[in-house]
Amino acid sequence: MTQHITKSDWFGPFVVSVAAIIVVGILKPSFLTPFNIQILLLAISVNALVAFAQMVIIGIGQMNLSVGAIGGLAAISFAGMMEVWGLPWPIAAMLALAVGLLAGVLNGALVALTGVSAFVITLATLSVFKGINLGITEAQPFYEIPEAVKWIGNASLFGTIPLLFFPFAITAIALWYFLFRLPLGRTILAVGGNSHAAELSGISVPKAEIVAHAISGVLAAMAGIMLVARLELGQPSIGDDWLILSFAAPVIGGALLTGGRISVAGTCCGVVIIAIITQVLVLFNIDPFLVQVVLGLLILWAVGVNRLREIRGQRHVPGGAA
Repeated sequence: MTQHITKSDWFGPFVVSVAAIIVVGILKPSFLTPFNIQILLLAISVNALVAFAQMVIIGIGQMNLSVGAIGGLAAISFAGMMEVWGLPWPIAAMLALAVGLLAGVLNGALVALTGVSAFVITLATLSVFKGINLGITEAQPFYEIPEAVKWIGNASLFGTIPLLFFPFAITAIALWYFLFRLPLGRTILAVGGNSHAAELSGISVPKAEIVAHAISGVLAAMAGIMLVARLELGQPSIGDDWLILSFAAPVIGGALLTGGRISVAGTCCGVVIIAIITQVLVLFNIDPFLVQVVLGLLILWAVGVNRLREIRGQRHVPGGAA
């Protein structure tokens, strides 16, 4: 049992996360104050959904460059429908999720029907979605956010656990169950592991691609909606800086960019590591732009580790670790 856990994809990132929390807590006691923990959990709650949106696509052996653009479009749709149309926030949230779903389905359908690389397709749709975003907003934020939404974005339990943490936790559990316990989720990972073999076994590869991109779109939309609540405005730039984060967390968590192997728990640990690095730069008054450098180095390190695993001859089993 212990040996199985230590060989899991998430174990390494988990150990690094715990070690980082302990070391930073010793060097900077203010790191573990209730307020700072709340800020950390807020960042983790939103960033994890961004990472999940990319993780699902990595699982199928593809890339989604439009994750940030979808999240941004859903965010301004959510804010705009409340400010311009006066819709109640629950209805606006559902419609914004539908925007993310449709954007994801469009990505998946274009990939499945044309056979063109998802990299190229999502690069194109990134521009389309961002253009729609700027066309609707004229590059100006939506400020009229209902008080209820602002409260949800900033309220916390016991002054430490933000309410936004709970949608993330529920989504993480549901996503794990879908990917590793339900047949449809397993087909996504099977296609990522070997699409030709999956097709020969009767799996519809186009269906799996569309489903994966649809889920990715919804997850990106959720992140955008939550960020509107957290920031208390609908900012057109929401999602612009998500791309590196969306790849870094899953890869740090043990995902193989070739597909078929992802880890929900590992991705969560990757998000925690990134959040700690960002917070440390703030606490120690280090240039926050260095976080991009660190993320790039972490991606290179994680990809290198995965490559070494392959070279050592470890057999790849579609599905990965939970």
